Amino acid sequence: MIDMSANHQYPISAAAPHLRPARADDFAAVERLLVSSQLPLDGVREALPTFIVAESGSDIVGVAGLEICCDNALLRSVAVQDAWRSQGLGRALVTRTIAEAEARGINALYLLTTSAERYFPTFGFRAVPRDAVPDDIRATVEFRGACPASATVMCRECATSA
Repeated sequence: MIDMSANHQYPISAAAPHLRPARADDFAAVERLLVSSQLPLDGVREALPTFIVAESGSDIVGVAGLEICCDNALLRSVAVQDAWRSQGLGRALVTRTIAEAEARGINALYLLTTSAERYFPTFGFRAVPRDAVPDDIRATVEFRGACPASATVMCRECATSA
């Protein structure tokens, strides 16, 4: 568990969120959060076991997904409820997801974004041309069409323990 309570102002009467692996019964809450953030749902149910959620009390207030594709993975579905934004929760979710990818021995993480091209470089991601993306990532539903062709593709090499 990550303690998110230090130096943050949380919504009134809300418990500081903790991060945990997503469970099958989280799907409806994750779906609502992704829809409200205008993010694609394609492939989410199948990849949910490798997602991380932020939970405050009994509410899912944030999510980040890891879609594993052979030796690489797609970082996807990063969303935080409006009331919890700008409090470090998204950063905690992305950091935890990167750590999960590295613990699994993933070579590189890829992502597609239409709005966060300046945010993800703070985690070591860099823009890459679409034709430089490995076939396993290009085969994902998100890459094939759930995200627009105009989305920026970004990559981050992983520090694996192999």
